Amino acid sequence: MPGISLREAIRRWEAKSGISPQEATEVSLICQLPSPIEKLDNEINQFENCEKLSLSTNAILQIVPMQRLKNLKILSLARNNIKKIQNLEDVAATLEQLWLSYNLIERLDNLAPLQKLNTFYVSNNKIRSWDEVAKCSQLADLRSVLFLSNPVYSDPDKKANWPLVVKKIPHVESIDGAMVTAALRAEADALD
Repeated sequence: MPGISLREAIRRWEAKSGISPQEATEVSLICQLPSPIEKLDNEINQFENCEKLSLSTNAILQIVPMQRLKNLKILSLARNNIKKIQNLEDVAATLEQLWLSYNLIERLDNLAPLQKLNTFYVSNNKIRSWDEVAKCSQLADLRSVLFLSNPVYSDPDKKANWPLVVKKIPHVESIDGAMVTAALRAEADALD
């Protein structure tokens, strides 16, 4: 069964919520069953005042430019088919949280513009290299990360991987839902 168009999903959301896309501050287009959204397009730019946009549990293949979403703080694209982080420059000035868990992402490219990002969830993807994790260190405000169930976690005990996360992202305060302790920082400092 082919997926639903973004235009149709927005039309249904508007009919159900009674809110116009231009006025909405929080939009949930999650799990559009039985026909999930497969493609984002320029229709996304209707949500000019949106602060939280949830598009999780669809079949979206790629992120598109969102030049009119100047208030976006939280973008949830978890449980899709996204392979590449891209086209987030337009929301870089406001985006604080990016949820991309359960996708097909191997590389953490194109994060540098997201200088307000404080939360980055990218568990259950295909990240294999600690060099990719280290790319998050360029995000000065980043405090909370989620890397569970990525191939980069070679030790099945998630806690055993945390010192390497701290080593790669020294300013992180929370890893996989647990606070970074002084003892964990000491373990990270001892790595070399």
